[in-house]
Amino acid sequence: MDKPFKDHFSVAAGDYGRFRPGYPRELPEHLAAAAPGRGRCWDCATGSGQAAALVAPWFDEVVATDASAEQIAHAVPLDGVRYAVATAEQSGLPDASVDLVTVAQALHWFDLPRFYAEVRRVGRRGAVLAAWAYSLATVDAAVDAVVNRFYEALAPWWPPERALVESGYATLPFPFEPVSLPPLQMRAEWPLDHLLGYFGTWSAVNRCRRATGSDPLVVLAGPLAAAWGDGARRRTIRWPLHLRVGRLQ
Repeated sequence: MDKPFKDHFSVAAGDYGRFRPGYPRELPEHLAAAAPGRGRCWDCATGSGQAAALVAPWFDEVVATDASAEQIAHAVPLDGVRYAVATAEQSGLPDASVDLVTVAQALHWFDLPRFYAEVRRVGRRGAVLAAWAYSLATVDAAVDAVVNRFYEALAPWWPPERALVESGYATLPFPFEPVSLPPLQMRAEWPLDHLLGYFGTWSAVNRCRRATGSDPLVVLAGPLAAAWGDGARRRTIRWPLHLRVGRLQ
């Protein structure tokens, strides 16, 4: 039986594009160098298209798919990027037509055996699959303590797949020839309201809102503001980036 699509993000599709952090600019260069060619990249579970925008300058075409029509509706039009509503397990792409498959912050949601079979079907010989996820942001000891408590308080509403992100994808089966990339980190300079907007895109926050009828960010806002200081001040936020990259044989 097909694993049902769990749509945790359509409710915050517009905010997802506004508030999620960007990926390191060095990442697409490393991925393009590892790929056997630069014809087509399939960006699977594209969301608002952040990863698609990142890799687009390096490939002739990016096909960016998402199972959520709402996410695709909010994706920013880009030269060289073709958006489509499709699941990870049924992309609609031709056989042996893809040099690189990218999955940003989404691999833990997939039916992995069926997705991996689809990657092997659409990937040409030597194609690369690159999946990445990022864990909790860090700012400083005071802010981090507040964020950690908030994260732990949301435990009843985190989907079980979140454990795979917490492990840095290390526990995911990944049956491809490993490809090593240099360590990378995500970084942003945000004021306080942008960080709160980012927390509002968390799947657990949105599940909590639906289940309880209240917004957990209201409880977070006061302690976070006290730890942050001047809310208009832009502070450096960092996220560790966890990569799993492999090559098809």
